[in-house]
Amino acid sequence: MTMFSVCNEQYQIIYDALSFSLACMMSCTIFLWMRVPSIVEKYKSAVLISGLVTFIAAYHYIRIFNSWVDSYHYPGGDTLVMYGGHGDRAEPGRPVLTGTPFNDAYRYMDWLLTVPLLLIEIILVMTLTPEESNKQCWRLGVLSALMILSGYKGELVLSGDLTPRWYSWLLSMSFFLFIVQTLLVGLAAATNAEADANVKGLIRSAQVWTVVSWCTYPIVYVFPMMGISGPSSVVAIQLGYSVSDIISKCGVGLLIYQITNAKSKNMQAAGLAK
Repeated sequence: MTMFSVCNEQYQIIYDALSFSLACMMSCTIFLWMRVPSIVEKYKSAVLISGLVTFIAAYHYIRIFNSWVDSYHYPGGDTLVMYGGHGDRAEPGRPVLTGTPFNDAYRYMDWLLTVPLLLIEIILVMTLTPEESNKQCWRLGVLSALMILSGYKGELVLSGDLTPRWYSWLLSMSFFLFIVQTLLVGLAAATNAEADANVKGLIRSAQVWTVVSWCTYPIVYVFPMMGISGPSSVVAIQLGYSVSDIISKCGVGLLIYQITNAKSKNMQAAGLAK
């Protein structure tokens, strides 16, 4: 990834955003896994997977955070320091490049694992036949993995000729749009088949919020193509992706818990819980 010199404020914004995201992922994981015993057996897998999503994300946010910290250094006193041939001269109150590149590929490793699981957890709380559930899990899982892989190469291009970034964006969007169509249209009949109006609304909210949060990713992706360049592009991208991750992983994960909790209570009331 192209490295840029940043001012103290830019460094601290990303530092705090990554730290806040990590705290959200860790706390959400603990909450979801601690609530598993209150869910009936049929829906425990969905809550476990929701917690697994935030656990995987927390691990990768630790790696992203550490990589960001390792990429910059605050020199002590007024000493002028040169790092790794970058020519980044130390100034009071400003971090300088250490020569260790910031590895944002951790995000894509995270998404490659968590995005398919995010879709699977929604499928598992819906009223579908085992055959249809298995079919949708495989289809959406494979498509989401292809979406992530096709977008990675372009993510590395932040300056100069941005044509490769556009190609990656367009290819990734083709998979993205099919997933959106499946969530909002293809699974609409199954959503509407829910007998409990509250559960139906929660499932619809999970689907909509997943799509809304995912829509921010392609928008953030095109920031460099919109003239946002240099250190500003790094700040915008890291902030945008962090907010999107919190909504799609923690926010939707909590909705999944609400759905499973409501369905568990309905089953217990009907004497169907096991």
